[in-house]
Amino acid sequence: MFLKDSVKLTLDGAKAILAAAERKAKEIGVPMDIAIVDEGGNLLAFERMDGAKITSIDIAINKAFTAAGSRRGTHEYADIAAPGKPAFGIHVSNQGRFMIFGGGLPIVVKGEVVGGIGCSSGTAEEDRIVAQAGLDALPKE
Repeated sequence: MFLKDSVKLTLDGAKAILAAAERKAKEIGVPMDIAIVDEGGNLLAFERMDGAKITSIDIAINKAFTAAGSRRGTHEYADIAAPGKPAFGIHVSNQGRFMIFGGGLPIVVKGEVVGGIGCSSGTAEEDRIVAQAGLDALPKE
């Protein structure tokens, strides 16, 4: 068979993930830039909460892009992309869009990566917590 049945992230799904992430950001008191991309790294939804850093807009989008494209959390690159490590220099790939610190997570449904979420404006750990809250809004398989 040449075609595979696949799951697709819809705009409604992206909005639900975004809303859950925003709720967590409010809960922890850190306004965030939150981006949701599809499996190809194309922006589906974005929100800049009041007070979120303007400089974090591109970072959030690029964290989502990295997570979707690499099919792993951006935090996983922190150690392996350091000088002398196997992935050193990867952060300059993809026209500099590849993010190597926490806050980007792949969106996985039925074992298939259907997109990514990227959060930025807090610490890498806060960004990751908010991104995870967005993923937790997905129905359990």
